[in-house]
Amino acid sequence: MQSLLIIGFVWPEPNSSAAGGRMIQLISLYQKQGFKITFASPAQDSAFSTDLESLNVDKKTILLNSSTFDAFIKELNPAVVLFDRFMIEEQFGWRVAENCPNAIRILDTEDLHCLRLARQKAFKENRVYTTQDLVVEEVAKREIASILRCDISLMISQYEIEILTTTFKIDQALLLYLPLLLESEAILNATTTPSFENRSDFTFIGNFLHEPNWNAVQYLKQTIWPLIKKQVPEAVCKIYGAYPSQKVLQLHNAKEGFLILGRAEDAQEVVKQARVVLAPLRFGAGIKGKLLEAMQCGTPSVTTTIGAESMHGDLPWNGFIQDNPELFANQAVLLYQNKKTWLASQENGFETIKLRYARTLFETDFKNQMQSIQKNLEQHRLNNFMGALLQHHTLKSTMYMSKWIAEKNKN
Repeated sequence: MQSLLIIGFVWPEPNSSAAGGRMIQLISLYQKQGFKITFASPAQDSAFSTDLESLNVDKKTILLNSSTFDAFIKELNPAVVLFDRFMIEEQFGWRVAENCPNAIRILDTEDLHCLRLARQKAFKENRVYTTQDLVVEEVAKREIASILRCDISLMISQYEIEILTTTFKIDQALLLYLPLLLESEAILNATTTPSFENRSDFTFIGNFLHEPNWNAVQYLKQTIWPLIKKQVPEAVCKIYGAYPSQKVLQLHNAKEGFLILGRAEDAQEVVKQARVVLAPLRFGAGIKGKLLEAMQCGTPSVTTTIGAESMHGDLPWNGFIQDNPELFANQAVLLYQNKKTWLASQENGFETIKLRYARTLFETDFKNQMQSIQKNLEQHRLNNFMGALLQHHTLKSTMYMSKWIAEKNKN
């Protein structure tokens, strides 16, 4: 049985974020290929993290800037190492390369961090985002270097693959499209979700540690919700999300029908009971778990161009995509009140999931790609000279910085 080491940025919390759910999906994909999995992380444990042992995954707490990791990985000797986001590859990639040079190094990007941050900066400076923002973004230099150092990077967004291959000239052979996935039994339909009449309220759901979500809720409260409330006085908007700060909680206003309800015990149940999901995201990257969940639960949504990016291809959206706040509110009200429009939008969502997010569409290609890299690892790396160059220099610079910190920590 081959061994896989996953080095996590955090311990996975599938009920808190799409990133947590994504990690559980990857664990399942690799287990189906017969891998014995160890999940290691330098993060503090959380009361909301998944019980990895129940998934037959070994759990290991590791330290940053410590040679104890070297001894650990040498003994484990994994065939594959998966880094959860580029920051983890920066910390541990050189140690993996030095101690297990024949292990395949895989980066799970989650989303393209540099794209999200470049868009966020442009938004906060009240100007239109351009490709130049991305190129000058400091995080881009770090993230692209991490992608080049790895043997393959898993991408959830086709748009981000396009950016990497055109703007940054990354070889397509280093990238693999693998979106958020749904099992066949989790793909619902109109007969397995509540009807139009049995639903009520608008809802938003999202982890508040994620800046785009916090910004969207502010925008919803200050600009969009008053426009909806004027047309539907009895309407209620329920805001759910893990880790709400005091500034989030202060937006709660029962009189205005704007309710901050914190972490949802069962996110799917919350979304199933809602009639419309609102997601007025003004910056961000990747594909949005909250909007995929809305499709899965048969709940039409209204979102922005950023929110829907790379999610539906040429298929119609399960609701409306709108960047203008007045039109956003009008279309939210139309979905809320018009059953015919609502049902058509719901069906669009079910169709999108079947054609773009079913696990069966991707698992065979994923397995074949992993096996191909494993069989041809030497040639695969020879074809990636820039990656070898970066690996060489990063290993030296990061290694000595890390060893200096380790020595410093001894005192």
